[in-house]
Amino acid sequence: MCHFVNSNVNFPAPVSVLGFLAACGGIFLSGVAILVACSIHKLKFARLLAALVGVAAIVYFALLFGFSLISQQKILARGQEKYFCEIDCHLAYSVIDIKTIDIKTAPTGETLRYTVTLQTRFDETTISSRRPLDATLTPNPREIRLLDGQGREYGVSEIGGVPLETPLKPGGSYTTQLQFTLPKDASNLRLLLTAAGWQQRLLIGEENSWLHKKTYFAL
Repeated sequence: MCHFVNSNVNFPAPVSVLGFLAACGGIFLSGVAILVACSIHKLKFARLLAALVGVAAIVYFALLFGFSLISQQKILARGQEKYFCEIDCHLAYSVIDIKTIDIKTAPTGETLRYTVTLQTRFDETTISSRRPLDATLTPNPREIRLLDGQGREYGVSEIGGVPLETPLKPGGSYTTQLQFTLPKDASNLRLLLTAAGWQQRLLIGEENSWLHKKTYFAL
């Protein structure tokens, strides 16, 4: 369970994933059962199943939006870690260095080249009792965006150092250099690192779910 203050979730990740899988499986099986019931003219049973699916959907989305509404936006200072739940262990990310270079690129004129050094750390104190203590972990895919005070977003133009999906041993860490090219007037910059994948929007308590507040890194 994720109990960290600065995390990508505010609901236990294993329960969230199991709930999502159960919901998907339940909808599929119920859909098949409703079709079969209709085909053999058991319309009362089909309506009952449809009603149960509707109630379950209401409960699920109430939890989804409920945990989104009670979430809080956080902006982490340099060196502060943001934890990502990997079900039976956790990865911690932090910004440990920032470099800025003025460059000129025609026809846009003056721009800034930002290089953000991101550290990825496998926190060995978070390993579940079900997981071997010496097992390596391959991080799940991440999405990276940089935002400024005007609401503009910038993608990574170049990545150096160790790739973010490189496997880690417990207690191990590595650094990755993320390069961004920004206009000269960009200010109040924040880095957003989140889990990738459409299914994240449907996981209860996940920061990519609808209306959920995000945890950013201040730059």
